[in-house]
Amino acid sequence: MSGFELQPEFIVADEVSLRHLYDATHALALQKERQTLSANALAFIRRSPFLCIGTQGPGGRADVSPRGDAPGFVTVLDDRTLAIPDRPGNNRLDTLANVVANPSVGLLFLIPGYDETLRINGSATLTTQPDLLDGMAVNERRPKLAIVVAVEEVFLHCAKAFRRSHLWDPEHRQDRQEMPSLMQMILDDTTGAPADPAEMRKMDENLETAYQKTLY
Repeated sequence: MSGFELQPEFIVADEVSLRHLYDATHALALQKERQTLSANALAFIRRSPFLCIGTQGPGGRADVSPRGDAPGFVTVLDDRTLAIPDRPGNNRLDTLANVVANPSVGLLFLIPGYDETLRINGSATLTTQPDLLDGMAVNERRPKLAIVVAVEEVFLHCAKAFRRSHLWDPEHRQDRQEMPSLMQMILDDTTGAPADPAEMRKMDENLETAYQKTLY
């Protein structure tokens, strides 16, 4: 496959050119932005079992990572501060290393069945403070650290993206069997998949066992 090249004359490279392409936003879209967590934002966070956190490394390279747990897993410390437990993962530490280098973060909270989302932008700090981590323990296992976010911008986001994607609509669910297993895809993209189907099934089973053992 040959590399795609953009035609320079069609590149939008400044904000003035960008805004000429769109109608002006309405006043409510501008006014909904807050610097503190409202009662509605707090209720949304309490119900959310999943968020995505966007970070940026020292060289400007962007990253987005999922975080999930039981509804309300994000602790509200006050109306300007949140704490996200760092549960066991693959230990790449992409998000955490980025926070150390650049504290600016963006959060997107989702609730299954809700077409709206909650967006929060702020500044993050990593902490191992014992009393905070104690309150985040699950099955007597504390996270190694928490991501504490000082809220700078917070607002609810409309449903258009979810309506277009039919994300929660059962009739639009796709069959997971139409793509290979995670282990198969990783092997395809790295060292190559084992030829023996039985060996592949064993690797898939081992991954599932690891999920059960290392969720917390």
